[in-house]
Amino acid sequence: MSRGVAIETSGRIGSVAVVRDGAILAEDQFPHGLQHAAQIVPILDRLARAQGWRPREVEELYVSAGPGSFTGLRIGVTLAKTMALATGVRLVAVPSVRVLVENAPPEARHVVIVLDAKRDQIFTARFERDTLSAAWIEREPAHLDSLVTMLERAPRPVHLIGEGIPYHEKFLTTNDPTVIVTRADAWRARAAAVAKVGVDMAARGEFADPFTLTPFYIRRPEAEEKFAQT
Repeated sequence: MSRGVAIETSGRIGSVAVVRDGAILAEDQFPHGLQHAAQIVPILDRLARAQGWRPREVEELYVSAGPGSFTGLRIGVTLAKTMALATGVRLVAVPSVRVLVENAPPEARHVVIVLDAKRDQIFTARFERDTLSAAWIEREPAHLDSLVTMLERAPRPVHLIGEGIPYHEKFLTTNDPTVIVTRADAWRARAAAVAKVGVDMAARGEFADPFTLTPFYIRRPEAEEKFAQT
C-alpha cells in the first residue's frame, strides 16, 4: 500500500496532506510566508503519525512546483528536496496550474489559469476537459502572458481560476457572459489536489531528481531582474 504526503505552497495559503493508495486521509493548512515555513514539518509529522506512519515509511512526496509565489515555491521545493535526501522518499513535482484546474466546477469545459505576475501580466495556462473521459487536456502549458491575449485565444465559454483574478479584473468585459469568473474559494491551490495529480504522475513513473529539481518560476523574481539591470 502506497503512503504519500503532499505539499502546496504556491499561493497565499499553504497546505499539506497525507494520502494512501490515492485516497486523501487528512489535510491541514497554514498561512503563507517565511515566518510560517517552520510549521510545515511539524504538521506533516503530526498528520503522518496520526496514521501510524514513521517518517521513513512515507514512500512518495508530491510537491507543487510552480508557477506561483516565488517565496512559497522556494520553501516548498527546498523542503521536499531535503526530505527526499534525508529519507529516500520519491519526489513528484506537480505543476501548480494542473493543481488549480482541479478546482473547476463540473460544468466547466475550458479553463484559463490566472496568477498575477505584475506589470499587467499573468502566469497562465489553458485547459480543456475531454468530453469522454472528463480528464483535463493541457492546451497551453504554463507561460507568461496577458489576460487579454489569453481570452482572445480561448474557446467559449471559458472559466477563470486563480488568485490573480482580482488584480486583472480591469481587463474583463463585464457584459460578456461567456467569460465566467469562478467563485473565490476555487482560486487557491490545495494539497489534496497536489496529491491527486501527484498520485497519477507517480503511477506513470514521473519522478523528479532531488539533486536537480528547481521551482518552475517561468521568469526570475523581480528583485533578481532589477539586480541584473544595475
